[in-house]
Amino acid sequence: MTDHTEYLADVKTYHPEVDEAAVKGIVKHCGIALAKRDSSLVSASDKTELDRVRDSFLKKKLALTGTDTELDAAVKEVADAMKGDRAKSRVTFYYLLAKKYDRLADFH
Repeated sequence: MTDHTEYLADVKTYHPEVDEAAVKGIVKHCGIALAKRDSSLVSASDKTELDRVRDSFLKKKLALTGTDTELDAAVKEVADAMKGDRAKSRVTFYYLLAKKYDRLADFH
């Protein structure tokens, strides 16, 4: 099992008052995806990957009911916020999306 503490510093670069329990919950949610470098990152230039984030995380996990256009805008907003990172951590990406929708408590 991946230790959530290794993700805290990255999340803190985007949200200094990090919710450690939420990070721990997101790490647990991601599970095996964090075991391999490729799947532990979000490729913001890959439409299929961004659609997967929208469908699997926003729609399924967070049960958001916005239109694809609205949810895609949120995914793009986070991708833009993280554009300085060539390797975008999936944990940080999901954390920022959950924070945007005030859903960090879902991971406690």
